[in-house]
Formats: sequence, structure tokens, C-alpha cells
Amino acid sequence: MSPAATFMRAEIAEIPDSVAVLLEGSRDRLAAAGRRLRAANPALIATVARGSSDHAATYLKYAIELLAGVPVASVGPSVVTIYGAKPRLRDAACFAISQSGRSPDLVAAASAAHDGGALTFAVTNTPASPLAAACDELVDIMAGPERSVAATKSFVNSAVAGLALLGHWIGDDDLLAALESLPPRIAAAIDCDWGAFAEAVGARPSLFILGRGPALAIAKEAALKFKETCSLHAEAYSTAEVMHGPVSLVGEAFPVLVLAARDAAEKSCAETADLLAGRGAAVFATSDLPRRAGHLPFVSAGHPIADSLALIVSFYAFIEAFARRRGLDPDRPANLKKVTETR
Repeated sequence: MSPAATFMRAEIAEIPDSVAVLLEGSRDRLAAAGRRLRAANPALIATVARGSSDHAATYLKYAIELLAGVPVASVGPSVVTIYGAKPRLRDAACFAISQSGRSPDLVAAASAAHDGGALTFAVTNTPASPLAAACDELVDIMAGPERSVAATKSFVNSAVAGLALLGHWIGDDDLLAALESLPPRIAAAIDCDWGAFAEAVGARPSLFILGRGPALAIAKEAALKFKETCSLHAEAYSTAEVMHGPVSLVGEAFPVLVLAARDAAEKSCAETADLLAGRGAAVFATSDLPRRAGHLPFVSAGHPIADSLALIVSFYAFIEAFARRRGLDPDRPANLKKVTETR
């Protein structure tokens, strides 16, 4: 099977151009939305999302808390749709993230956030969607059609759109410049060969994926993709949290992927990788710092916050090939469909 034989692989290859289209096509709108957010001066950011979009929200949580100093909290849609609660979000903003913009519970939660006093932003790939209509501001991620069930370019574009909005909000020229240089870096990240980790996983039924800070959100997204495309049990933990119980599952040759970015957490991620490798686990890290764990190639994104995005692109290329290696079709995971409409 050729590298471009699946929709997923083709869409991974489109990510660099997709990001470039977003940055060029939405620059003015993102700048205007950032100015509106700055004028609102929110004391809290609430997020509403599910699946890969929720991982993008978690990524943005770390970015906002690290760069803007504003706390971010996830609002469970069921709080509104099942339990009938009405969130009080005066002096807050809400980011509702959904590729399709059609899930009824997300639309209801975004509407409740608006009614509760929040300035609401729909971050979506579908401008003419119920979610976009329910929110004050539309952030079109401009990822284009995505035919594979497993989201790839829509995840990356959601994260980039959120980072651009953040950059305009707080006037962070370094972050905005890093985003402009992101497309060629992502293109290089696609070609990173993580075949050594494929050998470590082999036919084993379970593995851990670890990260910290923004990379923890990327670890969560990677774990979901193992489940979606390979029907393989993968759990994501922070490199601190894994030591509080889950480490008891780590035995001889247990596969562990440590997603380390070039940021303040890289050293601690490398130390955890070496600690687990010392227990006999098959550990591979995206860092040159570990002494006992294996190293995987990586591409720096030129900014500590954006660095994790290059890691997920390398992972996407890895997991698509790994699924095909296991005789699976990553475009058509069992029991899943592209748009999930929960209530």
C-alpha cells in the first residue's frame, strides 16, 4: 500500500498548506476577534468540546494559562443538557470547539455560556453550522474537507487558530511570528521516522503516552488515535501523574511514548523516561536528553508553546502507517463515524 493510499495519509500531507491557508485567510478576522477579547478582559476562559476538539481545548488551556495568566476550565456539556444547570460566566469568555459544529450538546452548552454572560467563540470547520450561529464570534479554522474519520488537520488547525487568537489577544508578536513559520516546520515533522517505537509496541495490547504542559494535551490526542485507528488500548498521563499509581502497570518491555517539547518541562520528561526505562519498560522520547530511554526524531516549531504541534504531526504520520501495518483501515475505524451528535 502506498503512503498516500488512505484519506488519513493524504490529509496529514495537507496539514502544512492547511495551516498556511488558515493563517493567511483568517488573519484579519482573528486579529479583530483578539481585539474584542482584549476589550472584554475576561477573568476566566471556559471551553466546551469533545474528542479531538477537547484535546485542542486542553492544549489551548495550557497556552492561555502560560502566556495570558488567565485560568481555563472545561465545562461539561452534560451539566447543561442532562442536569439542566445554568453556568454563571459573567466576565468570562467561552471557546466552543467542534469540527462539524453540529453536536447538539455542544451547541446547547455554548448557548448556555452565552446566556450566562460569557463572550462566546465558535472554533469550527463549518461556518454555516448551529454552533457558529449560537456564538458571538466565528473562528473559521479553514481546514477544508476531512474525509477520514480520524481528525488530523482539523485538530491542528483548531489549535493554530486558538493560538493565533491568543497571540492577537495579548499582543504576543513572538507567538504570532512562530505561527507564520509553522507550515515548513510541520512539513518536515511529517517525515520523522518513529519506526523504532512501532517495533516496541509490536502486538502488545496496551501502552502509555506521557507528556507535560501543552504536550500532555498532545499525549491525550495520541492515545485517542491509537484507540480509534488501531483498536489498541493507550492511556495518556502527565509525567508526574503516572508515578501516582499507573506506574504499577509498567513492567518489562511495556511500551511508553514520552512526548517532550522544547520547553521548561523537557528535563522532567526525560528524567521520567529514564526512570521507566530503568524498570525495563520500552521507552522512547522525543528528546535528546534521556540517557537510558530511546530517542525519536523531532522538529522544533520555534516556540515553546507551538513545539508540541510538530510532535502531533509526526505522530499522525506514525499512527497511520502503524494502523496499516496491523492490517487495519485508519479511514474507517470500527463503530465510529465522522460526525458524532451527542445530547
